[in-house]
Amino acid sequence: MQDKFRELLHEYKKEVFHAEHDKKSAEQIATECLHVTEGVLEQKFSYHFHKLPDAGRAEIINMINNYVREAILPPLVEQLISRQVILDKRINALVHLVEQLFEVISSDPESVKQ
Repeated sequence: MQDKFRELLHEYKKEVFHAEHDKKSAEQIATECLHVTEGVLEQKFSYHFHKLPDAGRAEIINMINNYVREAILPPLVEQLISRQVILDKRINALVHLVEQLFEVISSDPESVKQ
């Protein structure tokens, strides 16, 4: 039974490695990340002033807001979403591993030895 568990764990590690490093999977992850990133960045967020600022100060705040949205936020959001997509793939592989382990545990001990 330990050999079967070792084999299943090895298959899990291979599945995770291929999901993260395979060229086809990497392209799929990148495409999914860009799609989700665009959706997040299209959402409009606004800041409401508690006191009405003067025109010069409002213009500076607006410039900072535009710079953050156009230059800083896209790479950060893309990196966060990339990590989330990869973790989702790892979790799916882990669920598959656990299902297989339960099948092995619940199966007949004689069939595992073969």
